[in-house]
Amino acid sequence: MQKDKMFPRFALYGFLKNLRFFEPFLILFFLQVGLSFFQIGILYAIREIITNLLEIPSGFLADIYGRKNSMLFSFSAYIISFLIFSFTSRFGLFVAAMFWFACGEAFRSGTHKALILSHLRLTGRLNERLNYYGHTRAASQAGSALNSLLAAALVFYTGNYRYIFLAAIVPYLLDLINLAGYPAELDEISSIKGQKKQVMKEYFSSFLLIFKHSDNRRVFLNSSIFTGCFTASKDYLQPVIKAWALSLPLLTLYSATRRSAVIIGIVYFFIYMLTVSASAKAVRITAFFKSDKQALNITFMVGALLLLAAGFGSYLKLPLISILALLTLYLFHNYRRPLNVHLLSEVIPPKLMASGLSAETQMTTLITAAFALLLGFLADSFSIAIALAVSGVILAFLYLMAHLNLQK
Repeated sequence: MQKDKMFPRFALYGFLKNLRFFEPFLILFFLQVGLSFFQIGILYAIREIITNLLEIPSGFLADIYGRKNSMLFSFSAYIISFLIFSFTSRFGLFVAAMFWFACGEAFRSGTHKALILSHLRLTGRLNERLNYYGHTRAASQAGSALNSLLAAALVFYTGNYRYIFLAAIVPYLLDLINLAGYPAELDEISSIKGQKKQVMKEYFSSFLLIFKHSDNRRVFLNSSIFTGCFTASKDYLQPVIKAWALSLPLLTLYSATRRSAVIIGIVYFFIYMLTVSASAKAVRITAFFKSDKQALNITFMVGALLLLAAGFGSYLKLPLISILALLTLYLFHNYRRPLNVHLLSEVIPPKLMASGLSAETQMTTLITAAFALLLGFLADSFSIAIALAVSGVILAFLYLMAHLNLQK
């Protein structure tokens, strides 16, 4: 892949963005301050619903007024969220923090991918989008791998999950500086010149055409359903690893929080190091399938089986099975994302790229919210094992509406 002056900037963005030190411990933090799984599900659902409500307007504003400005607002909102999480234990204020986090997600999702695609279009390299995006995503996963070790070190040193939110502000400030230096030409700002209403009418009419054909809808559904289920269920790996870590005769002189932090950090480090390869080698891995669509169909169904396996492993008190199943699910998700963006970019008109990708994220957030509430309810009412297994069954059922037509 031919690299250029913008590739390091795009890669740095993803690397810094994924230094979310709280991520490997988010559910454990909420449990530590006294929330139930269902309350955690409510917070996740609020995050996803607010993101959903803002997705289309944020994509529209990014396309009309500037994608770079959208990204700068996004990271400012993230920082406000991190500050609130750092200094409160009240559920009501957690809702406010999730609101600002959702603003960050809505104004970021789809927008940075649109900036990358604009760069490739302007430099005549749009045919490289799968490989190019796969390598930028690999840099993001490298950030996640380092994030796991740094987060574990912070928790082990402090014995508290709260400080990881404050620490996350530093890389996000650095990313603000990185984004501020992006060239203005990548914005491809639409000219409205006193015709705002007419432009908006034409804009949304064109946008609806994306979903006119069933094959286009299935591309969106295949991506959104799998990603939504993964996003809602992936953090349940944390209590599974913690229970396993505390059963091991290691670091027994330290508190449960410190002991589990070490194991969680190591496991997440290996997960993300493997996902670096899965993202960067998306093109090579796809060569084993007859087509991109077949790859997405097969990995969708295997993902459902992995959730079932994770549930059964937890039910049978065999945590290593659950950990390995969820680890593999991470790999599949990170392999699928470059393919998803590749196929989505084929069905979304260039002038609607930010909004189209935001629409995919909007669908994902609705599905994530539904799964988050369901998982929280089932985990509280029954067990984490039942929650994971049921989500796998539902994902398999949803394949009926999300499988891609291989004949076209």
